[in-house]
Amino acid sequence: MDAVTFQHILAARDHIVGKVAATPVVVSASLSERFGVPVHLKLEHRQTTGSFKLRGASNAIAWLGAEDRKRGVVAASTGNHGRALSFAAKLEGMRAVICMSKLVPANKVEEIRRLGAEIRIVGNSQDDAQVEVDRLVAEEGLVMVPPFDHPAVIAGQGTLGLEIVSDVADVATVLVPLSGGGLAAGIAAAVKGAKPDTRIIGISMQRGAAMKASLDAGRPVKVEEVPTLADSLGGGIGLDNRLTFSMCRDLLDDVVLLSEAEIAAGITHAYSQEREIVEGAGAVGIAALLAGKVKSHGPVVLVLSGRNIDMGRHRDIVCGKEELAA
Repeated sequence: MDAVTFQHILAARDHIVGKVAATPVVVSASLSERFGVPVHLKLEHRQTTGSFKLRGASNAIAWLGAEDRKRGVVAASTGNHGRALSFAAKLEGMRAVICMSKLVPANKVEEIRRLGAEIRIVGNSQDDAQVEVDRLVAEEGLVMVPPFDHPAVIAGQGTLGLEIVSDVADVATVLVPLSGGGLAAGIAAAVKGAKPDTRIIGISMQRGAAMKASLDAGRPVKVEEVPTLADSLGGGIGLDNRLTFSMCRDLLDDVVLLSEAEIAAGITHAYSQEREIVEGAGAVGIAALLAGKVKSHGPVVLVLSGRNIDMGRHRDIVCGKEELAA
């Protein structure tokens, strides 16, 4: 398969119905006034496991046959995919092993453990965690469910795009958090499949944005993974990337990068003005608007992708107590 299509996403919607919440879209009065066009917030951080990842994980498990279900699943994760896959596997009574680096926040690790998954902490990057995944696939026969570069995962994430065009029929621009590209590719395929003229803009952090570096290079490249407020956007895209690199290259209209201070401003605005608690990755759309890095001639939808932030750190950010790296 060279790309995930609109038809694949429609099929995914049927596969995950009843397992995944259809999250609300609301208008932000404060951002609409400031930006001069209607700004809508897609409240995906209210998803059952606190992020959009449940869509892709649920669809991937729905694709598995009986024998694969008996073997169990394994994945590398920066936290949210692991939580979603653990939740989806538990519903089916399946074994799940989640491999993470030392950079994954403790609150995300503990939530995955609470869901009954086995946890392996390996190295200082998602690439290091992937080495352990490959070992478990080879030695224990587990089925790998990648966090982004997998057709069922991308199609599942794309169901979020179907909800956007259903709820905001005149949407002109969608701002999507961009990491490995599963969410951005899925939403872009869904939204452009229904409304080809809609602009899809990927938003990431300046510190270690692997997809942006790869798009600039014209091929998947490896970047250093460093701490960032948008920790869910960390990690590489895989040098052997099969789907998300080409889909993001072909479907995204632009990619915007944000400083740590700009991301912090997005988190703070979400809380103080929208009364929503979101993690750094979930706040990047708001942050891009506040920083004046995006323009639109018509209605905008921001995807608030996750809420799984350490609450102690959240208080420090919104109170201005956390010192931020450049």
